[in-house]
Amino acid sequence: MPQAGSTPASTPTHCPYCALQCAMSVSPGPAAGGPAGGSPDRGAGVEPRQFPTNGGALCRKGWSSAQLLGAADRIVEPLLRGPDGVLRPAAWDEVLDLVAAKVRALRTAHGADAVAVFGAGGLTNEKAYQLGKFARLALGTRLIDYNGRFCMSSAAAAGNRSFGLDRGLPFPLTDLGGAGAILLLGSNVAETMPPFVRHLQGARDAGGLIVVDPRRSATARLSEDGAGLHLQPTPGTDLPLLLGLAHVVLAEGLADEDYLARRTVGRDAVARSVAPWWPERVQATTGVPAALLRTAARRLAETARAARAGGAPVYVLTGRGVEQHVNGTDTTTAAINLALLLGLPGTRAGGFGTLTGQGNGQGGREHGQKSDQLPGYRKITDPAHRAHVAAAWGVDESLIPGPGVPATELLHSLGLPGGPRMLFVHGSNVAVSAPDAGRVIEGLRRLDFLVVADFFLSETAAEADVVLPVLQWAEEEGTMTNLEGRILRRRRAVTPPPGARSELWIMAELARRLDAPGRFPTDAREVFEELREASRGGLADYSGIDYAALDAGEAVYWPCPADASPAAGTDEHVAVDSPTLHGTPRLFLDGFAHPDGKARMVAVRFGAAAEQLNLPGTLTLLTGRLLEHYQSGAQTRRVPELNAAQPELRAELHPATALAHGIADGDLVLLSNGRGRVVARAALDAGMRTDCVFLPFHFAGDASANLLTSSATDPVSSMPGFKNASVSLSPLPVGALPDAGPRSAAEAAARPLVEAAR
Repeated sequence: MPQAGSTPASTPTHCPYCALQCAMSVSPGPAAGGPAGGSPDRGAGVEPRQFPTNGGALCRKGWSSAQLLGAADRIVEPLLRGPDGVLRPAAWDEVLDLVAAKVRALRTAHGADAVAVFGAGGLTNEKAYQLGKFARLALGTRLIDYNGRFCMSSAAAAGNRSFGLDRGLPFPLTDLGGAGAILLLGSNVAETMPPFVRHLQGARDAGGLIVVDPRRSATARLSEDGAGLHLQPTPGTDLPLLLGLAHVVLAEGLADEDYLARRTVGRDAVARSVAPWWPERVQATTGVPAALLRTAARRLAETARAARAGGAPVYVLTGRGVEQHVNGTDTTTAAINLALLLGLPGTRAGGFGTLTGQGNGQGGREHGQKSDQLPGYRKITDPAHRAHVAAAWGVDESLIPGPGVPATELLHSLGLPGGPRMLFVHGSNVAVSAPDAGRVIEGLRRLDFLVVADFFLSETAAEADVVLPVLQWAEEEGTMTNLEGRILRRRRAVTPPPGARSELWIMAELARRLDAPGRFPTDAREVFEELREASRGGLADYSGIDYAALDAGEAVYWPCPADASPAAGTDEHVAVDSPTLHGTPRLFLDGFAHPDGKARMVAVRFGAAAEQLNLPGTLTLLTGRLLEHYQSGAQTRRVPELNAAQPELRAELHPATALAHGIADGDLVLLSNGRGRVVARAALDAGMRTDCVFLPFHFAGDASANLLTSSATDPVSSMPGFKNASVSLSPLPVGALPDAGPRSAAEAAARPLVEAAR
């Protein structure tokens, strides 16, 4: 990853992809290596900047991100579906008038909840905030949720339950660099956010990097290369693994009992709940050897004891691999309990954190996109919270609807009796990214009217009645909140195409046409000023943040109340990167966010999975990301160099699994269950478990992994069980194999066979 630099004409901003939010500079002009037939006048070049999260480095996605600004298939004018079913260009006034008329007609005929909104964790804070306000005031609907429900909801629910507050990392990311040990569960950061790896180096050097993953992923190999540990449990057994680690800590007297007595409640209930999970029982359930479990627990505890005496700290980190289950909240809670037993959160000895995935996954869930929340992490059912937000919006509290329904339930109700008949989608590609995607696509097609705001014709936009062309990241102003709760400035660096519009402008225009109460500013700074007031006094308090501080390069972390002194909660044990510090970089140093200041240790238990796994003749499906692609792939599949590196869906299999199914490396295979069928090319990997198959979720059509995933949800967080699907595997006839060529050729050859199988 090349090091930083910049040019005089460049604009400092941040990468459009993951929540690491690597710093970069954008210079107008042709993007190097841009696509043939693109629009070089709208292109740009990028260079990395020195910044704490990325240290002057970028991954392949970041380096190539500017190519999309001048992509040949960029949507540059509104599209309207005609009577013949074809999307054609239309004028802005025509489509906005039509959309407003459809809203009015459906509300009159079926009530306000006939219209729904689906947002995204990639929207700026300003757009996420205004989208929640638009849904509730302009549309009058209670039905809004967003794709963060598929990402951080279990971690958020666990954090709120245990600590009283959810912030992905309650400490600066740079703190990890000095760690003596890190337990990393369910995250392959070496591929999903490569610059993150630099923060693991201290733990690797100390032999203290412990990775939990059913796959021998790139991150798992880092632990092995550094004399750390790789625990490879049976899929879906992360919870008993964590209960077993806690059992060893308590049974061997390794817990920090003084910390537990001073700073927590619930220790005895947790002790009773982990008592049955002795290492040999954990081995029988998870497949992880009892000796390895004891080694891991002892290494963590011994390093934590040394940390309390001034040694290197210890951190427990979770990711989607352990959270995207129907027991994801309880599994994350078990990880928190382990961190509390070791005396870590809110101390110099270390901490607990969860790794946010989407670019604004943290900020996007704080300010009103969730079905049950208002800005500032306020509850939509709390009268005082509703009154505060209503005052900030300048409306009567009675105009704010009550709570809606979470994402999976919302998407599965589309077009059904009593469900929404019209849907707005902003920044999300649900036709590919939602669980049980075939069912979601059916719902999109049942709708009376679908409006999608996007800059490419994603698979979801291709289903729309109206597509609204919006600005890309380097064409807009705003703020983002990264995985450590640090607020960052997104700056306009290039001129957008004339036909594209800011989503703030679109919402304002529709609100005007709908005679909506309240104000809908079109300037990001003005929206942020209102966001500050709406969040004032909330858990996610942004009232003390302003653009001037962010533009000056100051490090600002929420909560940042307007009346707080700078650097509240700062701990001098690790220097923070900026000379001027505002807000709360390190949470919980003086107490947790419960009324008594103590963390809640919540006893959790392992129950039956929503879908039975390991049945004869089936494999457990693991899904995840590739180094070259991001989310649904709607952007990265359009970057030639990224698509050339990973042009098609590959099913990673252990060689023994492939042999048992009569499959050779490179064969086309069919994966199926009761929800759908997927075509992939076999890729043999000795690091896989023999009872699993891995599919990345970046591809569409017959290559969409989410055609197979389960829509069963966690009862606390409503997180779908993405990681809990059972599939059958079979080879496709050799005659179906294409000679060579891109993914489209493979799909064309395989599709008739898939259709016949259906």
